[in-house]
Amino acid sequence: MKKRKLGIIGGSGLYKMEGFQKTKWKKINTPWGKPSDEILIAKFEKEEICFLPRHARGHKINPTNINFRANIDAMKQLGVTDIISVSAVGSLKDELEPGRFVIVDQFIDRTFSRVKTFFDDEIVVHVSMAKPTSLGLSECCEAVLKKLNISHQTGGTSIVMEGPQFSTLAESNLYRSWGADVIGMTNMPEAKLAREAEIRYCTVAMVTDYDCWHPDHDEVDVGMVIKTLMKNASNAQKMIKEVIKSFRDFSVEKDPANNCLDVAIITDPKLRSKKTIKKLKNIAGRVLNKKK
Repeated sequence: MKKRKLGIIGGSGLYKMEGFQKTKWKKINTPWGKPSDEILIAKFEKEEICFLPRHARGHKINPTNINFRANIDAMKQLGVTDIISVSAVGSLKDELEPGRFVIVDQFIDRTFSRVKTFFDDEIVVHVSMAKPTSLGLSECCEAVLKKLNISHQTGGTSIVMEGPQFSTLAESNLYRSWGADVIGMTNMPEAKLAREAEIRYCTVAMVTDYDCWHPDHDEVDVGMVIKTLMKNASNAQKMIKEVIKSFRDFSVEKDPANNCLDVAIITDPKLRSKKTIKKLKNIAGRVLNKKK
């Protein structure tokens, strides 16, 4: 297994990281356009990590307009093998109160205005998303949250909605009837694209509010969300620093992302043009450039 490198994708409220050394913001160009922002290259505890603010510094990009393909391609270019995604979410269950973290292990994708694959021209690829997150990375996050005594739930289903509007009451009740735990706007297609790029992926969802189903919290507003975001962001930074120290201690040898393209490409190699292979070199060069 090649040397592991950690990437962090920070969502709402997590636009910068404190306490890192040798920091440098790096501009990355990709075949899919510009990422959300420059990527912060930094050192912490002898580990070089890459941090990307998903909505750009200052929160300038709404969920639908995030260039997810460019974000993942940029991470891949920088040698990232493992991604920890940190996202703000609403709660769909009483026991998941604002301030609690959820280590998500399943998604229901309700987005409809986003490109969800790198393979949309000439080459058709079907990767498995049965287990969309990395068990090893999830176990690492769980151990860290326990160590820091941060309230959390291990395992949970996240609904990913299009946004940027919050749910209607009918939608919120529907998602609850499905047994979902939290609802957000940004982990899809991010998780799907990370899988296509053979990058191990884990989501830690930070609850900022109860979705509108709750009789005592029937309207979600930005002020309510931001107040909890600030507390969550502080805990998230503590978590990330501990994850950087320990992520190598958790095995990812059997991770579903590992070499998943070996069994996912259905298109005859003879039909792949050099132009398309070049476009996909960062994402799939390992398999597309194999000698026949």
